[in-house]
Amino acid sequence: MQLTLENNKNTKSDKLPFSRTNPFQAKVLKNINLNGTSSSKETRHIELSLKGSGLSYVPGDALGVIPANDPELVAALIEEMKWDEEEVVTVGKQGETMPLKEALTTYLEITLLTKKILQQAAAFTENEELQKLVMIENASQLKEYCYGRDLLDMLRAFGPWKASAQDIVSLLRKMTARLYSIASSLTANPDEVHLTIGAVRYTAHGRDRKGVCSVLCAERVQEGDTLPVFVQANKHFFLPESQDKDIIMVGPGTGIAPFRSFIQERAVNKVTGRSWLFFGDQHAASDFLYQNELEKYQQDGVLTKLDTAFSRDSAQKVYVQHKMLENSKELFEWLENGAYFYVCGDKEHMAKDVNEALISVIEKEGALTRDAAEAYLKDMQQQGRYQRDVY
Repeated sequence: MQLTLENNKNTKSDKLPFSRTNPFQAKVLKNINLNGTSSSKETRHIELSLKGSGLSYVPGDALGVIPANDPELVAALIEEMKWDEEEVVTVGKQGETMPLKEALTTYLEITLLTKKILQQAAAFTENEELQKLVMIENASQLKEYCYGRDLLDMLRAFGPWKASAQDIVSLLRKMTARLYSIASSLTANPDEVHLTIGAVRYTAHGRDRKGVCSVLCAERVQEGDTLPVFVQANKHFFLPESQDKDIIMVGPGTGIAPFRSFIQERAVNKVTGRSWLFFGDQHAASDFLYQNELEKYQQDGVLTKLDTAFSRDSAQKVYVQHKMLENSKELFEWLENGAYFYVCGDKEHMAKDVNEALISVIEKEGALTRDAAEAYLKDMQQQGRYQRDVY
């Protein structure tokens, strides 16, 4: 190890700390599917080595991963436009140059469309449909068109194009890093960082779509490969400083990630505070992520309570918020005792439903009005005792 460090002394990355603009190439130690064979989901557990990076993190932080685009999608774009993949193009504010195929694979965002891209693209085609779509009065149709479509859809729909590869490349934004809640404790796993990533796959507008980073991790990253990563601190989601505080964690699906980190950290530090996890997914048999670990933590007393909701295993769909309401008396006792309450996962539905359930619990068990229950929750938030990591 010493030798490699000596040899690399003069490389750019040794002089600069690793960051978003200078990511660390982390070696993949493990990449497994956590779901059972009968599951409709694919959730990857990925373990990465941080050895020699100097990177550190605390439970609650996120890891940024800089992905590469799907080679099949890149090939389809080049084919559609009859481009030369070796043609050198200029990208970014610094005016970097690289072959077109490399730019489309590693540098440019090609799976998202914006109103701006379509408005600017209209200059390179006489296609009447596009000219109409970008008119000011059709702003809502334009927004609707962008949803769930990508660059290939646009190029196929609105040709013939009077544009060079450089013209099209100049319309595109730089690919953004994808942030994932870290699913491990550095104290428990020195030199490692773990992620829990759900593969995003769906069909829209007659084509199969794939999440850029999640499907890269699910299909194309093998053990021994490297991923460019950096640590993103999260100042709004962290364990209580005091070791004797109780924590309540609500994390269905991949929302379990930071709580695995929390539980590992508390296990190593042998804290006295109690912990309660609400986990949910579709089927207990195939979707109970980290089941063996969690049950062992419960047996060892590290995890005081574990409540699960598997929505497709019963006639009535049961979700984490229903489990909270079922346990409302005890839940309120924990809150009254100063417990910290955490939520991680889907912002659109789950986090709203959990927030609603929490207000109901406080209202019912505290014999409070709705307004007083909301004020109670607001007070918890101001004390840092109600924290959300939602996306």
